Amino acid sequence: MESLKNQVEDLQQQLQKQDKMASLGLLSAGIAHEIQNPLNFVINFSKMSVKLLDDLKDILDDCADKLDADDAADLEDISADLKENLSKIQEHGERAISIIRGILQQSRGKSGEMLPTDVGQLVHEYVWLSYHAMRANDKSFNITIREEIPGDMPKVMVIPQDISRAVLNVMNNACYTVKERAGQEGEDYKPEIDVKVSLDPDGNGGGELRIVIQDNGMGMTPEVREKIFENFFTTKPAGQGTGLGMSITYEIITKNHNGQLLVESEPKVGSTFTFIIPVKIVK
Repeated sequence: MESLKNQVEDLQQQLQKQDKMASLGLLSAGIAHEIQNPLNFVINFSKMSVKLLDDLKDILDDCADKLDADDAADLEDISADLKENLSKIQEHGERAISIIRGILQQSRGKSGEMLPTDVGQLVHEYVWLSYHAMRANDKSFNITIREEIPGDMPKVMVIPQDISRAVLNVMNNACYTVKERAGQEGEDYKPEIDVKVSLDPDGNGGGELRIVIQDNGMGMTPEVREKIFENFFTTKPAGQGTGLGMSITYEIITKNHNGQLLVESEPKVGSTFTFIIPVKIVK
C-alpha cells in the first residue's frame, strides 16, 4: 500500500513538472520569437558592413599612391580583421537563428503531429543542451562528446517534440552515468559519449533512421537492463529521478514512431541506446 502511495505521489510530481514544461514551452516560443528580430538586424548589418569594407578597400586602392607603405599595410590588415570578425558574427548569428527556428517549429507543432525535420540538427542541439544543463549545475563536469551526424541528410517526417524529448532523456542519463563513474574512479577515467545519426533510404521515398547514443559510464547489470523501460523504475537516488524518463522514451520510439529502441549495456563498460525509426523522406 505504501509503495502504491509513493507511486501516486511520484506521478503527481511528474504531472506537475509536465504542466510547468508546457508553460515553459509557450514562454520559450515567445522569447525565441522576440530574440529572432534583433538577431536578424545583427546578421543584416554585418552583411552591410562587409559590403562597406569592400567599398572602403576600393577607395584605398585608388589612393594607394598617396599613402605611406606602412599605413597602407596597416589599413589592409585592419580591413581583413574586420571582415573576418563580421563573418564570425554572421556565422554565429545564423546558427542562433537556426536554433530559434527549431524551437518555434516544435512549439507550433500539434501534439503527435509529424513534421519535416532536420533530425541531425535536432539531435545535435539537444545533445549539447543536455551537456550544458549538466554543466550549469556542476562547473567541474566535463566530457568528450563525439558526433557522427551527416550534414547533407534530408529532412524526414517525425514528431520533433517527441524525438527531442527522447534524445534529451537518453543523453541526460548518459551524462549522469559518466559523471557518476568519474566520481568513483577519478582522473584515470575519461568520460566519453558518442552520438551517431544515419539514414538508410529504401528507394521508395522512405528509409530507416538510426540514432545511437553510447556512453562509457557505469553500465547496467542484466537485471537492471530488463527493468529500465518500466514505469517508476530508477537507479538514481531519491529526488533525482522519477523513473518515467525511459518508459516515456520507449513509448515515443515504439508506439509514436513504430520503431525499435535497443539497449546494450555492461557494468563498468557503458551503455548504448539505439533508436531505429521507419521514416518518410521529404524531397
